[in-house]
Amino acid sequence: MRPILILALGTALCSTGLISAGLAWAAPDATPKAKAVSDPTIPQKGWAAPKTAFGQPDISGYWSNATMTPLTRNTRLTDKAVLSPAEAHAAEKVWGEALAAADAPTDAKATAPTAQEKATQEKLFALRPDFAAAGGDVGGYNTFWIDPGTHVMEVNGEFRSSILTTANGQPPPRKQGAAPAFGRYRDNYDSYESRGLGERCIMGFGRNASAPMLPNGYYNNDYYIMQTPDAVVIQVEMIHDTRIVRLKGGHRPDDVRPWMGDSIGHFEGDTLVVETTNFPERDGFMGSWKHLKVTERFTRVSPTRLNYQFQIEDPDTWDKPWGGEYDFAPMHGIIYEYACHEGNYALPSILAGARRQEKEVGASPSAKPGTE
Repeated sequence: MRPILILALGTALCSTGLISAGLAWAAPDATPKAKAVSDPTIPQKGWAAPKTAFGQPDISGYWSNATMTPLTRNTRLTDKAVLSPAEAHAAEKVWGEALAAADAPTDAKATAPTAQEKATQEKLFALRPDFAAAGGDVGGYNTFWIDPGTHVMEVNGEFRSSILTTANGQPPPRKQGAAPAFGRYRDNYDSYESRGLGERCIMGFGRNASAPMLPNGYYNNDYYIMQTPDAVVIQVEMIHDTRIVRLKGGHRPDDVRPWMGDSIGHFEGDTLVVETTNFPERDGFMGSWKHLKVTERFTRVSPTRLNYQFQIEDPDTWDKPWGGEYDFAPMHGIIYEYACHEGNYALPSILAGARRQEKEVGASPSAKPGTE
């Protein structure tokens, strides 16, 4: 069985060059030439962002944030924030070859992984250690089903090793007494209400839709942005979520917490600034929700790039704001309806299996529904 792939890829590089980790990697012999002035990630002199018919900077259209670059830096592989073109292209080459090998037909007569399959898994796991964590799950996706992105994220002409822009590419330390960064719903089988939101088709996994919007590394990392004089609407391919950013008025005065929180926005020059609060607990970020505030900035930097920056704030969880950055690239196509779990019996079967296990061992449910 091929490995399951989760979230976003880490570049297998270090400050002293490529490390092998059992892989035969080598940077190209010839040093790539300096960036051409036509690099689409660098704002070009004399270029002006287009305007809508009603005068707003035009950020509308179909966009994708699929990328090899992970949210956090893989410090086992690199300690640098920015990779050289040679390092980035070498990582892309190894990743592409590993994906192609994983997509090769499996021997129907094989009863155990072949040496080639094991080598391919080792390459994928070296690039993305998080893939290994779910590699043995029953029913997990193999590479045929995914579209994780094949390029290192490039922002303003720089190849980034992580989406986070903190000094070490990691979230900052949490305050003492802050809520845990990650929940435990995965092993809670008391009720459908205690299962993950993605499993229940309420929200997409990987945080594609809620602020901050992040690539999930599996698939459906596509967006359709629409603008009106009163709102910016962001339709997300995953689960078919739609976030409405109101451009007039402030945050709602009550404590009602809609899915994806409460988003309001305004334009500062060519940049759309969005502030989101009122997150529900089940849609928090790294354990933060009650006082979580996310500020996003969308800026068209070229005809084919939309820069996205986000800042995270929660005085109960972190000492100071922190965040990250990436560029959207054009999506080649349009977004179709995502019909989640249509005719899928997996969730009832998961719960039925848990009841069967409890009966066999004489156990009773150990956690409360809704625990995340």
